[in-house]
Amino acid sequence: MWFVVLGVLLIALKLADIGFVAAWSWWWVLSPLAAAAVWWSYADSSGLTKKREMDKLEEKKRERRRKNMEALGINRDRQKTEEAALRARRAAAQRVEGERDKQRQHNEQVIKDSVFDSQASSSFGEAQSAKPKAKS
Repeated sequence: MWFVVLGVLLIALKLADIGFVAAWSWWWVLSPLAAAAVWWSYADSSGLTKKREMDKLEEKKRERRRKNMEALGINRDRQKTEEAALRARRAAAQRVEGERDKQRQHNEQVIKDSVFDSQASSSFGEAQSAKPKAKS
């Protein structure tokens, strides 16, 4: 497209005898149009034109689907964002609960250890009487 615009501009300058283009040969003035023809033949043969056309159709289809979903009251982008936020909150809650569970288990173990320590005697005589006597 730019080659065509440049070619038309150069033709207009040549015909109006404006600037340095007036002294150019017609071959140089028309060369951007030849370059445009070469580019179009390459783009058509390589499938580039068809790919661009298909991309435009896909974009139109996506936009039409998005508008229809919004008209129905379904905003898929917002739903994805909300679902991601919900997953993040759940993961954070699980991490917090995991830490709390570890702390609870630690506290329970400390309490159990302190109960056993309080039942044990601190004097030597009581500690021996608590032991079962060996059979003779």
